[in-house]
Amino acid sequence: MTNILISGSSIAGTTLAYWLRRHGFDVTVVERASGLRPGGQAIDVRGAALTVAERMGVLDEMRAVRTTWRGMSMLDGDGNEIMRDTEGTYSGGRFDSGDVELLKEDLTRIIHDRAPGEVEYVFNDTITSIGQDGEVTFENGPPRRFDLVIGADGLHSAVRRLTFGDESAFIHHLGMHLCIFTMDNVLGLENWQIWLRDGDAGLGLFPVRDNTQLKVNLGFSGDRLDYDYRDLDQQKRLVAERCGGLRWEAPKLLEAMWQAPDFYFDSMAQVRLASWSKGRVALVGDAGYCASPLSGQGTSLAMVGAYVLAEELGRSVEGAFDRYESRMRPFVEANQALALENPGGPASDESVAKAKNAIAL
Repeated sequence: MTNILISGSSIAGTTLAYWLRRHGFDVTVVERASGLRPGGQAIDVRGAALTVAERMGVLDEMRAVRTTWRGMSMLDGDGNEIMRDTEGTYSGGRFDSGDVELLKEDLTRIIHDRAPGEVEYVFNDTITSIGQDGEVTFENGPPRRFDLVIGADGLHSAVRRLTFGDESAFIHHLGMHLCIFTMDNVLGLENWQIWLRDGDAGLGLFPVRDNTQLKVNLGFSGDRLDYDYRDLDQQKRLVAERCGGLRWEAPKLLEAMWQAPDFYFDSMAQVRLASWSKGRVALVGDAGYCASPLSGQGTSLAMVGAYVLAEELGRSVEGAFDRYESRMRPFVEANQALALENPGGPASDESVAKAKNAIAL
Protein backbone atom coordinates (compact mmCIF):
# COMPACT_ATOMS: atom_id res chain seq x y z
CA MET A 1 0.00 0.00 0.00
CA THR A 2 1.29 3.47 -0.90
CA ASN A 3 2.03 5.43 2.26
CA ILE A 4 1.66 9.21 2.20
CA LEU A 5 2.82 11.82 4.69
CA ILE A 6 0.82 15.05 5.01
CA SER A 7 2.35 18.04 6.80
CA GLY A 8 -0.36 20.15 8.44
CA SER A 9 -3.65 19.28 10.15
CA SER A 10 -5.81 22.25 9.20
CA ILE A 11 -8.56 22.16 6.59
CA ALA A 12 -6.41 21.17 3.59
CA GLY A 13 -4.56 18.48 5.54
CA THR A 14 -7.59 16.91 7.21
CA THR A 15 -9.63 16.96 3.99
CA LEU A 16 -6.78 15.35 2.06
CA ALA A 17 -6.30 12.72 4.77
CA TYR A 18 -9.98 11.79 4.60
CA TRP A 19 -10.04 11.38 0.83
CA LEU A 20 -6.71 9.57 0.60
CA ARG A 21 -8.01 6.99 3.08
CA ARG A 22 -11.16 6.63 0.96
CA HIS A 23 -8.90 5.84 -2.00
CA GLY A 24 -7.05 3.17 -0.04
CA PHE A 25 -3.79 4.92 0.90
CA ASP A 26 -1.93 4.61 4.18
CA VAL A 27 -1.93 8.14 5.61
CA THR A 28 0.11 9.90 8.31
CA VAL A 29 -0.39 13.55 9.27
CA VAL A 30 2.36 15.45 11.11
CA GLU A 31 1.52 18.70 12.90
CA ARG A 32 3.80 21.11 14.76
CA ALA A 33 1.07 22.06 17.26
CA SER A 34 0.04 19.85 20.18
CA GLY A 35 -3.37 19.16 18.61
CA LEU A 36 -5.86 20.56 16.14
CA ARG A 37 -5.27 24.30 16.12
CA PRO A 38 -7.93 26.43 17.85
CA GLY A 39 -8.94 29.92 16.79
CA GLY A 40 -9.06 31.42 13.35
CA GLN A 41 -11.57 33.32 11.29
CA ALA A 42 -15.14 32.63 10.36
CA ILE A 43 -14.74 31.10 6.93
CA ASP A 44 -17.03 30.55 3.95
CA VAL A 45 -17.53 27.24 2.17
CA ARG A 46 -18.81 28.00 -1.30
CA GLY A 47 -19.49 26.58 -4.73
CA ALA A 48 -17.40 23.54 -5.60
CA ALA A 49 -16.32 23.17 -1.96
CA LEU A 50 -19.96 22.56 -0.98
CA THR A 51 -19.92 19.64 -3.40
CA VAL A 52 -16.85 18.25 -1.66
CA ALA A 53 -18.48 18.70 1.76
CA GLU A 54 -21.65 16.96 0.56
CA ARG A 55 -19.65 14.02 -0.79
CA MET A 56 -17.89 13.75 2.57
CA GLY A 57 -21.23 13.66 4.37
CA VAL A 58 -20.41 16.69 6.55
CA LEU A 59 -22.64 19.36 5.03
CA ASP A 60 -25.51 18.97 7.50
CA GLU A 61 -23.09 19.08 10.44
CA MET A 62 -21.52 22.24 9.03
CA ARG A 63 -24.90 23.89 8.64
CA ALA A 64 -25.76 23.02 12.24
CA VAL A 65 -22.89 25.18 13.53
CA ARG A 66 -23.00 27.93 10.94
CA THR A 67 -22.82 31.56 12.03
CA THR A 68 -26.09 33.32 12.86
CA TRP A 69 -25.21 37.00 12.54
CA ARG A 70 -28.13 39.25 11.65
CA GLY A 71 -25.98 41.94 10.09
CA MET A 72 -23.17 44.40 10.68
CA SER A 73 -22.41 48.03 11.54
CA MET A 74 -19.60 50.20 10.22
CA LEU A 75 -18.30 52.76 12.73
CA ASP A 76 -16.19 55.87 12.42
CA GLY A 77 -13.04 56.31 14.50
CA ASP A 78 -15.01 57.52 17.55
CA GLY A 79 -17.41 54.58 17.49
CA ASN A 80 -20.36 56.31 15.84
CA GLU A 81 -22.36 54.15 13.44
CA ILE A 82 -22.12 55.42 9.87
CA MET A 83 -23.65 52.46 8.05
CA ARG A 84 -25.43 49.18 8.76
CA ASP A 85 -26.28 46.17 6.62
CA THR A 86 -28.79 43.43 7.42
CA GLU A 87 -28.53 41.62 4.08
CA GLY A 88 -24.91 40.51 3.92
CA THR A 89 -21.80 40.21 6.02
CA TYR A 90 -18.76 42.46 5.69
CA SER A 91 -17.12 39.86 3.43
CA GLY A 92 -19.92 40.29 0.91
CA GLY A 93 -21.59 36.89 1.36
CA ARG A 94 -25.39 36.87 1.30
CA PHE A 95 -27.34 35.04 4.00
CA ASP A 96 -29.55 33.34 1.37
CA SER A 97 -26.73 32.44 -1.06
CA GLY A 98 -26.42 28.77 -0.08
CA ASP A 99 -22.85 29.34 1.13
CA VAL A 100 -22.04 28.04 4.60
CA GLU A 101 -20.15 30.30 7.00
CA LEU A 102 -18.71 28.73 10.15
CA LEU A 103 -15.67 28.97 12.37
CA LYS A 104 -12.47 27.53 10.97
CA GLU A 105 -11.82 25.49 14.13
CA ASP A 106 -15.29 23.93 13.85
CA LEU A 107 -14.77 22.89 10.24
CA THR A 108 -11.35 21.40 11.00
CA ARG A 109 -12.82 19.34 13.85
CA ILE A 110 -15.78 18.16 11.77
CA ILE A 111 -13.55 16.92 8.94
CA HIS A 112 -10.98 15.40 11.30
CA ASP A 113 -13.68 13.42 13.12
CA ARG A 114 -14.97 11.81 9.92
CA ALA A 115 -12.15 9.25 9.89
CA PRO A 116 -11.30 8.50 13.56
CA GLY A 117 -8.65 5.83 13.96
CA GLU A 118 -8.03 5.48 10.24
CA VAL A 119 -5.42 8.22 9.91
CA GLU A 120 -2.24 8.40 12.01
CA TYR A 121 -1.77 11.85 13.54
CA VAL A 122 1.64 12.84 14.93
CA PHE A 123 1.48 16.08 16.92
CA ASN A 124 4.29 18.18 18.41
CA ASP A 125 6.59 17.51 15.47
CA THR A 126 7.60 18.89 12.09
CA ILE A 127 9.55 17.78 9.02
CA THR A 128 13.22 18.80 8.86
CA SER A 129 14.33 17.11 5.62
CA ILE A 130 12.79 15.27 2.69
CA GLY A 131 14.87 12.87 0.63
CA GLN A 132 13.77 11.92 -2.86
CA ASP A 133 14.62 8.35 -1.85
CA GLY A 134 11.62 8.48 0.48
CA GLU A 135 13.36 9.17 3.81
CA VAL A 136 11.86 11.96 5.91
CA THR A 137 13.46 13.30 9.09
CA PHE A 138 11.65 15.05 11.91
CA GLU A 139 12.48 17.54 14.62
CA ASN A 140 11.51 15.14 17.40
CA GLY A 141 10.61 11.71 16.03
CA PRO A 142 12.85 9.15 14.31
CA PRO A 143 13.32 9.13 10.51
CA ARG A 144 10.67 7.31 8.49
CA ARG A 145 10.10 6.41 4.85
CA PHE A 146 7.13 7.55 2.80
CA ASP A 147 6.28 7.11 -0.85
CA LEU A 148 4.90 10.66 -1.15
CA VAL A 149 4.98 13.84 0.94
CA ILE A 150 2.27 16.51 0.71
CA GLY A 151 2.69 20.00 2.14
CA ALA A 152 -0.61 21.24 3.56
CA ASP A 153 1.17 23.43 6.08
CA GLY A 154 -0.01 26.90 5.20
CA LEU A 155 1.44 30.20 4.08
CA HIS A 156 4.82 29.55 5.72
CA SER A 157 5.02 25.93 4.58
CA ALA A 158 8.06 23.98 5.78
CA VAL A 159 7.55 21.43 3.00
CA ARG A 160 7.60 24.19 0.36
CA ARG A 161 10.77 25.70 1.84
CA LEU A 162 12.56 22.34 1.96
CA THR A 163 11.52 21.46 -1.60
CA PHE A 164 11.36 24.75 -3.51
CA GLY A 165 13.50 27.17 -1.51
CA ASP A 166 13.04 30.32 0.56
CA GLU A 167 9.48 31.62 0.77
CA SER A 168 10.47 35.15 -0.24
CA ALA A 169 10.42 34.02 -3.87
CA PHE A 170 6.80 32.87 -3.71
CA ILE A 171 4.93 35.05 -1.18
CA HIS A 172 3.44 38.24 -2.61
CA HIS A 173 2.36 40.80 0.00
CA LEU A 174 -1.00 42.50 -0.59
CA GLY A 175 -0.43 45.58 1.56
CA MET A 176 -2.19 44.56 4.77
CA HIS A 177 -1.50 42.76 8.07
CA LEU A 178 -4.13 41.18 10.26
CA CYS A 179 -4.39 39.48 13.63
CA ILE A 180 -7.28 37.54 15.11
CA PHE A 181 -7.89 36.24 18.61
CA THR A 182 -10.70 35.29 21.00
CA MET A 183 -11.80 37.08 24.17
CA ASP A 184 -14.86 37.27 26.42
CA ASN A 185 -17.81 39.16 24.95
CA VAL A 186 -17.33 42.17 27.21
CA LEU A 187 -19.29 44.37 24.77
CA GLY A 188 -22.44 42.28 24.91
CA LEU A 189 -22.78 41.94 21.12
CA GLU A 190 -25.63 39.63 20.10
CA ASN A 191 -25.34 38.08 16.64
CA TRP A 192 -24.03 41.33 15.23
CA GLN A 193 -20.72 42.33 13.64
CA ILE A 194 -18.87 45.60 14.22
CA TRP A 195 -16.25 47.02 11.84
CA LEU A 196 -14.23 50.20 12.29
CA ARG A 197 -11.49 51.79 10.23
CA ASP A 198 -9.51 54.90 11.05
CA GLY A 199 -6.61 55.83 8.79
CA ASP A 200 -4.31 52.87 8.13
CA ALA A 201 -5.68 50.75 10.99
CA GLY A 202 -8.98 49.12 11.80
CA LEU A 203 -10.80 46.46 13.78
CA GLY A 204 -13.60 43.96 13.39
CA LEU A 205 -15.64 42.16 16.04
CA PHE A 206 -18.13 39.32 15.90
CA PRO A 207 -19.64 37.21 18.69
CA VAL A 208 -19.34 33.40 18.73
CA ARG A 209 -20.28 30.47 20.98
CA ASP A 210 -23.82 31.68 21.69
CA ASN A 211 -22.57 35.26 22.06
CA THR A 212 -20.29 34.38 24.99
CA GLN A 213 -17.05 35.18 23.16
CA LEU A 214 -15.75 37.72 20.68
CA LYS A 215 -13.54 37.08 17.71
CA VAL A 216 -11.37 40.18 17.41
CA ASN A 217 -9.68 41.31 14.20
CA LEU A 218 -7.06 44.06 14.39
CA GLY A 219 -5.28 45.10 11.23
CA PHE A 220 -3.31 47.75 9.45
CA SER A 221 -2.11 48.52 5.94
CA GLY A 222 1.48 49.08 4.86
CA ASP A 223 4.53 47.48 3.35
CA ARG A 224 5.62 43.96 4.23
CA LEU A 225 7.27 43.73 7.66
CA ASP A 226 10.19 41.57 8.74
CA TYR A 227 9.24 39.50 11.77
CA ASP A 228 9.52 35.98 13.12
CA TYR A 229 6.21 34.28 12.33
CA ARG A 230 6.70 32.01 15.37
CA ASP A 231 7.43 34.85 17.83
CA LEU A 232 3.97 35.77 19.13
CA ASP A 233 5.23 38.43 21.55
CA GLN A 234 6.99 40.25 18.72
CA GLN A 235 3.81 40.09 16.63
CA LYS A 236 1.66 41.42 19.47
CA ARG A 237 4.07 44.33 19.90
CA LEU A 238 3.69 45.14 16.20
CA VAL A 239 -0.10 45.12 16.47
CA ALA A 240 -0.03 47.24 19.64
CA GLU A 241 2.24 49.77 17.94
CA ARG A 242 0.35 50.02 14.65
CA CYS A 243 -3.17 49.85 16.14
CA GLY A 244 -2.45 51.80 19.33
CA GLY A 245 -4.00 54.97 17.91
CA LEU A 246 -7.44 53.40 17.44
CA ARG A 247 -10.12 54.79 19.75
CA TRP A 248 -13.57 53.60 20.87
CA GLU A 249 -13.12 50.16 22.55
CA ALA A 250 -9.72 49.48 20.93
CA PRO A 251 -7.64 49.90 24.14
CA LYS A 252 -9.75 47.22 25.84
CA LEU A 253 -9.25 44.87 22.88
CA LEU A 254 -5.50 45.47 22.77
CA GLU A 255 -5.25 44.71 26.48
CA ALA A 256 -7.08 41.41 26.01
CA MET A 257 -4.80 40.52 23.08
CA TRP A 258 -1.84 39.91 25.42
CA GLN A 259 -3.67 37.08 27.22
CA ALA A 260 -5.37 35.54 24.16
CA PRO A 261 -4.69 31.78 23.93
CA ASP A 262 -5.24 31.62 20.16
CA PHE A 263 -3.57 34.78 18.83
CA TYR A 264 -2.68 34.63 15.13
CA PHE A 265 -0.99 37.30 13.02
CA ASP A 266 0.23 37.45 9.44
CA SER A 267 0.35 39.52 6.31
CA MET A 268 -2.35 39.34 3.69
CA ALA A 269 -0.45 37.59 0.94
CA GLN A 270 -0.70 35.21 -1.98
CA VAL A 271 1.51 32.26 -2.85
CA ARG A 272 2.37 31.90 -6.52
CA LEU A 273 4.50 29.06 -7.87
CA ALA A 274 5.13 27.89 -11.41
CA SER A 275 4.61 24.30 -10.24
CA TRP A 276 3.13 22.74 -7.12
CA SER A 277 5.15 19.53 -7.18
CA LYS A 278 8.69 18.24 -7.47
CA GLY A 279 9.52 14.55 -7.49
CA ARG A 280 7.74 12.83 -4.59
CA VAL A 281 6.51 16.10 -3.07
CA ALA A 282 3.39 18.19 -3.79
CA LEU A 283 1.62 21.17 -2.20
CA VAL A 284 -2.06 21.74 -1.48
CA GLY A 285 -4.06 24.67 -0.11
CA ASP A 286 -2.30 27.79 1.18
CA ALA A 287 1.11 26.10 0.96
CA GLY A 288 0.82 26.00 -2.82
CA TYR A 289 -1.64 28.70 -3.78
CA CYS A 290 -2.80 30.87 -0.89
CA ALA A 291 -5.30 33.40 -2.22
CA SER A 292 -5.35 35.38 1.07
CA PRO A 293 -8.39 36.03 3.29
CA LEU A 294 -9.16 38.98 1.01
CA SER A 295 -10.42 36.50 -1.59
CA GLY A 296 -12.94 34.84 0.71
CA GLN A 297 -12.04 31.59 -1.04
CA GLY A 298 -9.09 30.14 0.89
CA THR A 299 -11.13 27.40 2.54
CA SER A 300 -12.82 26.43 -0.69
CA LEU A 301 -9.45 26.23 -2.46
CA ALA A 302 -8.10 24.00 0.32
CA MET A 303 -11.05 21.59 0.27
CA VAL A 304 -11.32 21.38 -3.51
CA GLY A 305 -7.56 21.08 -3.97
CA ALA A 306 -7.39 18.24 -1.45
CA TYR A 307 -10.28 16.45 -3.13
CA VAL A 308 -8.82 16.76 -6.63
CA LEU A 309 -5.33 15.69 -5.52
CA ALA A 310 -6.68 12.61 -3.75
CA GLU A 311 -8.88 11.73 -6.72
CA GLU A 312 -5.97 11.90 -9.16
CA LEU A 313 -3.74 9.84 -6.88
CA GLY A 314 -6.56 7.31 -6.59
CA ARG A 315 -6.71 6.98 -10.35
CA SER A 316 -2.98 6.39 -10.69
CA VAL A 317 0.00 7.65 -8.70
CA GLU A 318 1.97 7.99 -11.91
CA GLY A 319 1.27 11.41 -13.40
CA ALA A 320 -1.17 12.32 -10.61
CA PHE A 321 0.57 15.55 -9.63
CA ASP A 322 0.50 16.84 -13.23
CA ARG A 323 -3.18 15.99 -13.64
CA TYR A 324 -3.99 17.63 -10.29
CA GLU A 325 -2.27 20.83 -11.33
CA SER A 326 -3.88 20.86 -14.76
CA ARG A 327 -7.35 20.67 -13.19
CA MET A 328 -6.69 23.07 -10.32
CA ARG A 329 -4.67 25.84 -11.96
CA PRO A 330 -7.62 27.66 -13.63
CA PHE A 331 -9.65 27.42 -10.41
CA VAL A 332 -6.78 28.82 -8.35
CA GLU A 333 -6.13 31.69 -10.74
CA ALA A 334 -9.80 32.69 -10.84
CA ASN A 335 -10.00 32.74 -7.04
CA GLN A 336 -6.71 34.53 -6.47
CA ALA A 337 -7.97 37.23 -8.81
CA LEU A 338 -10.83 37.98 -6.41
CA ALA A 339 -8.40 39.42 -3.85
CA LEU A 340 -6.95 41.79 -6.44
CA GLU A 341 -10.19 43.01 -8.01
CA ASN A 342 -11.14 45.46 -5.26
CA PRO A 343 -8.34 45.74 -2.67
CA GLY A 344 -9.75 46.32 0.80
CA GLY A 345 -13.32 45.45 -0.23
CA PRO A 346 -15.41 42.59 -1.66
CA ALA A 347 -15.15 41.46 -5.26
CA SER A 348 -18.20 41.80 -7.47
CA ASP A 349 -20.98 39.23 -7.13
CA GLU A 350 -20.42 38.25 -10.76
CA SER A 351 -16.71 37.53 -10.20
CA VAL A 352 -17.38 35.54 -7.04
CA ALA A 353 -20.07 33.44 -8.70
CA LYS A 354 -17.78 32.65 -11.62
CA ALA A 355 -14.74 31.85 -9.49
CA LYS A 356 -16.33 29.60 -6.89
CA ASN A 357 -17.50 27.11 -9.55
CA ALA A 358 -14.59 27.39 -11.98
CA ILE A 359 -13.81 23.67 -11.81
CA ALA A 360 -15.57 20.45 -12.72
CA LEU A 361 -15.83 17.83 -9.99
